[in-house]
Amino acid sequence: MTAKSCCFPLFLFSFHLFPSLFIPFVKQVKMADYCPVYAPFFGSMGCTAAIVFSCFGAAYGTAKSGVGLSAVGVLRPDIVLKCIVPVVMAGILGIYGLIVTVMLSGGLAMKQTLYSGFIQFGAGLSVGLSCLAAGITIGITGDAGVRAYGQQPRMFVGMILILIFAEVLGLYGLIVALILNTKASDGEGACN
Repeated sequence: MTAKSCCFPLFLFSFHLFPSLFIPFVKQVKMADYCPVYAPFFGSMGCTAAIVFSCFGAAYGTAKSGVGLSAVGVLRPDIVLKCIVPVVMAGILGIYGLIVTVMLSGGLAMKQTLYSGFIQFGAGLSVGLSCLAAGITIGITGDAGVRAYGQQPRMFVGMILILIFAEVLGLYGLIVALILNTKASDGEGACN
């Protein structure tokens, strides 16, 4: 038996008999540790992520499907109004990000828990990145769908169904962000 293995059980034995001797060595968790000064940074980054990423998705979806709309409008100007659906659906993604940003900014405070900052950051990322993915999907399928509808009128219903399934991706992120935002106020009393 070595000296290290001999002393280790003695240390455990003495800790259980005399815990007051070891209290200075144990880190005490204070409420200030749960409310650092940088906690609101994560909440504000959640607001930023929500609006920036969702607007990136909305801008890409609008631009990509708008190119297809312009190409079809040259040859078939009579169907331009029906082909504007992908552009409108892409613009709605920016509204999802705006809704979550306003909701999250209402929970920002000078002193808030790190938990609520992380929850707000996660909520912003969930809606922002899901709207970015939805915007890319709407842009690509909207461009191809509008061009296909210009050549074959029976493609309209299929194009609308594909766009609805693409738009729902952003709606899922909005729902998750709203659920997360309800949990952000759970530890608010810890900073007082």
